[in-house]
Amino acid sequence: MTLQSKVKTLAHKGFASTRKIRRYLHQHPELSYQEKETGKYIATTLKSLGIKYETGWADNGIVAYIQGKQTSKRVIALRADIDALPITEANKVSYKSKNIGVMHACGHDVHTASLLGAAKILQELRDDFGGTLKLIFQPAEEKLPGGASILIKEGVLKNPTPISIIGQHVHPPLAAGKIGLRAGQYMASADEIYVTVTGKGGHGALPHDCIDPIVITSHIITALQQIISRNANPSTPSVLTFGKINSTGGATNIIPNEVKLMGTFRTMDEKWRYSAHKKMQKMAQSIAKSMGAKCDFNIHIGYPSLINEPALTGRIKDFAIDYLGKKNVVELPIRMTAEDFAYYSQAMPGCFYRLGTGNKKKGIISPVHTNTFDIDEEALRTSIGMMAWLAIKELGN
Repeated sequence: MTLQSKVKTLAHKGFASTRKIRRYLHQHPELSYQEKETGKYIATTLKSLGIKYETGWADNGIVAYIQGKQTSKRVIALRADIDALPITEANKVSYKSKNIGVMHACGHDVHTASLLGAAKILQELRDDFGGTLKLIFQPAEEKLPGGASILIKEGVLKNPTPISIIGQHVHPPLAAGKIGLRAGQYMASADEIYVTVTGKGGHGALPHDCIDPIVITSHIITALQQIISRNANPSTPSVLTFGKINSTGGATNIIPNEVKLMGTFRTMDEKWRYSAHKKMQKMAQSIAKSMGAKCDFNIHIGYPSLINEPALTGRIKDFAIDYLGKKNVVELPIRMTAEDFAYYSQAMPGCFYRLGTGNKKKGIISPVHTNTFDIDEEALRTSIGMMAWLAIKELGN
């Protein structure tokens, strides 16, 4: 039996147990930086598989190690995120979240179960490969500063140092049984913008006695969009979106004292990213000052742009085609969403690919971050075998 046949056989056998893990995790989601019980569950599962592991990474993270028995000094890292989102699930399924207001709406239950399922395969095939596999079960992907940044500061990419890192993410638009990837820049950086415009409130019928922060804020919103359209290189994807605006006080006939504005800025160019920050802050504050108001403009630096290292991604694509067939490996467009896997990809060669989880015939099409998100669980059969195969091949076996 070929090594690939062994992987596929074990993936088929491991499907049921992986599905059981996924459903347990889906029923017991925990928010970012609160994944205590999730970490315990992962540790217990690894222990049952005879896999060595370390706890306490960013408090709730786990790092495990599988050592191939053939001679090799190569080290590869595989990563899964473990946190959930503050969403109340609307699905009517037997494995519905038991934690009201918390849901695995971004598929991190799938990522974690898949890495555990792949670990089981790799542990059983230790005689067939050489090198070390470093399995990173990372907390807090969904919330700044991002668990990846914390783990890197704690030394997760050292002792031993991987030569590359691989991660996967659910993708509802893609059918189960397929994967998608893109070499080079793939996902955007993401920064959070918090603006407070302070004017002088008063009667709505007497605007000349006031400094209207609502009108001033509207000018700021329009002007900031011009920074994107008139300053960004048209070939560089950039997005500025304000998702929330509210006043402190105010009514139909009352001009408030203060307006708060919240948004996100995303781009694919790190140099332009920080240049845009300065331009936006200067413009907003200048507009407010010119109209007699004050503007506090704060930017919370988020995740950097995610880059799939071309050579590594090229190999991963070839390995995936060999395992799944050419028709099941697709090229993806760039995305303006963000992922803290980007911290790993900025630090070392990384490849972040998409796992198809949709099924139109079954009506499984809801996007991530919605209260009806779910997957065609047949995708787990692909995910565990695919990740195990990619790890073995990238180790050079």
